[in-house]
Amino acid sequence: MLHLLDRPLAAVAPSRRTFLKLSAGAAGGLLLALRLPGAAPARAAEGTFAQPFVHIRTDGTVVVLSKHLDKGQGVATGLATLVADELDAAWEQVTVAFAPADGELYKNLFFGVQGTGGSTAIANSFLQYRAAGAAARAMLVAAAARQWGVPADEIAVSGGVVSYGSGRSATFGDLAGAAAQEDVPAEPMLKTPEQWVYIGKRFPRLDTRMKTVGAPGAFGIDHQADGMLVAVLARPPRFGATVARVDDTATRAVAGVVDVVALPSGVAVLATSTWPAIRARDLLEVTWDDSAAETRSSDAMLAELSDLTAQPGLVAADEGDAEAAIAAAAKVVEVDYSFPFLAHAPMEPLDITVLFDGETARFHTGSQFQGIDQTVAAAVLGLTPDKVAIDTTWAGGSFGRRAQPDSHYFAEAAQIARARHDAGHAPQPIKVVWTREDDIRGGYYRPMVAHKVRVGLDAEGRILGWHHRVAAKSIMIGTPFESFVVKNGIDDTTVEGVHGTTYALPAMKVEVHNARTAVPVLWWRSVGHTHTAYVMETMIDRLARETGEDPVAFREKLLKDDPRKLAVLRLAADKAGWGTPVPEGRHRGIAVHTSFNSCVAEVAEISLRADGTVKVEKVVVAVDCGLPVNPDVIAAQVEGAIGYGLGAVLRNEITLTDGIVDQANFDTYLPLRLTDMPRIEVHVVPSAMAPTGIGEPGTPPIGPAVANAIAAATGEWVTVLPLSKHGLA
Repeated sequence: MLHLLDRPLAAVAPSRRTFLKLSAGAAGGLLLALRLPGAAPARAAEGTFAQPFVHIRTDGTVVVLSKHLDKGQGVATGLATLVADELDAAWEQVTVAFAPADGELYKNLFFGVQGTGGSTAIANSFLQYRAAGAAARAMLVAAAARQWGVPADEIAVSGGVVSYGSGRSATFGDLAGAAAQEDVPAEPMLKTPEQWVYIGKRFPRLDTRMKTVGAPGAFGIDHQADGMLVAVLARPPRFGATVARVDDTATRAVAGVVDVVALPSGVAVLATSTWPAIRARDLLEVTWDDSAAETRSSDAMLAELSDLTAQPGLVAADEGDAEAAIAAAAKVVEVDYSFPFLAHAPMEPLDITVLFDGETARFHTGSQFQGIDQTVAAAVLGLTPDKVAIDTTWAGGSFGRRAQPDSHYFAEAAQIARARHDAGHAPQPIKVVWTREDDIRGGYYRPMVAHKVRVGLDAEGRILGWHHRVAAKSIMIGTPFESFVVKNGIDDTTVEGVHGTTYALPAMKVEVHNARTAVPVLWWRSVGHTHTAYVMETMIDRLARETGEDPVAFREKLLKDDPRKLAVLRLAADKAGWGTPVPEGRHRGIAVHTSFNSCVAEVAEISLRADGTVKVEKVVVAVDCGLPVNPDVIAAQVEGAIGYGLGAVLRNEITLTDGIVDQANFDTYLPLRLTDMPRIEVHVVPSAMAPTGIGEPGTPPIGPAVANAIAAATGEWVTVLPLSKHGLA
């Protein structure tokens, strides 16, 4: 997609370290200074109070500006919680809006650019948004003190009311304009945990009603504007193919069709609404040049990955002499694994609206990487980033799909708008719509992956050495981030969850092969942990059973140096009744994994139906994600993460035949159904450490927990996913 750029891509320059945090997670929230971006005097407009993160209207409404996209994870409620608590607002007066694109004011403090991902939204904002609320409170108090002529330290604030003694009181709205004239405190005093009203409590999300009764225009797919055109694209059926010839005669004859625009990535059909655009696209006669396209089947690609794991690769970790230890072992356990391409398949496929007048542009979409999207769009349009505005909307899921290193859907929309402008057309809003078929066939998948693991055991069943090879296409190589993310040819997201494991292994060697294919790949909810957790946790379970030990007891010995992980392991086991008799016909499996600096243990309880398929009956979860800002949101995230991961484990895969994707919609790429959803218990570990993130860590353990339960039932471990390949789903 970079070939679409008309200007050099301005440096989006987070460090390698910050981008590793994107996938690996990071502690550090407590290390951030209590600084408020834009700590200039608040702007007062018609009596309102407006700071970068907090607006207070004259009617008393508190508007919290979310710098992060809310794609269902609940971050808008979380950020509002932080502000409301420090502000001492009434929850009923709090609402939320999305911040504009502004790379300095609203940057993710872990990444250095404005963006949402890596389960960092609350973690990087924890002190920042609390400080914003505390600063606003201090300014309201200062304004009241000035107006009433009383000491500020004798003024109280509670439930959105500022008061002095029993005789003076005012609402936030009454004081908003005056408060805006006060100086912004550089170091606002934060509450102690004992003073928190909302943080750590269970209460309803702000978006529940909107998403229950409907809110026209809240999502990008619903956006409408006067004179808007809708564009759909015919994209090459094989990745890497290009347009050789187009005959659009029949297309242009369809009523409602306005234009046909050729792009390097395909052919765009523009119409007055969605249906004629889709119908007309079907009438395009396009000849594709497949000379540089991927024409192999997915089976052939997987065979190549498996071959690679038989050969030495780039060394990602080498501690002790694993190969010598394995050579001297009394027993060697060797296992090959493979994992398919996975689509993100969010409920709301990609959509984006752009209005470009030649000098400025405004985009309207659920942008996940505003900082990068703005830069790419500006480069395509020949503008500077400050001339590109982004109105972020709610998004109906993403799971990583909207976080694009190349911002391809912004670039595509921008190029269509640029082509229309250069052809002399008057500015019109253009909405580019991806159908679900476009999205599922359109690539950007979780990479297909192969693992080969060899573990040497001594005569007593103790691990002597662990040798691990991974082969997959890198997510980062070939993107603008390669130069500062990939080190010595190794993309950390390929092996995260393997190297650096906190299991006490005396020797470990990890090697990587970077496979080549034109199939685009991208991070998928929990990124590399989606496959590394499966391999690590099924191998550990297998080794426990090889040595005749209980899987929990086996893990406890290996986790002696990781108290957080050990604690969630024991909590999940205890709550699930591990070691007690399992109900007739049921079987248990356990897995524990750390991702994005949060620890999650899951106990899956399964049964086998008469036809041999697996029914996951119940999952008991223990999670340590640092301080729980809202346990209800955490539980919901874990439940969603388990459902999302379970669907992939049971039956999701993207396959290709002669380079063409076989799946197209939810009939062939089945999301988890309600009838498949297990009963889930979530137990959140109390913690005083800063929040570490919960959007993704619930996904990795569900696959190995289910696989280990299947092994408990059948004695066989599934090493090739999904389970449907084996008649188990």
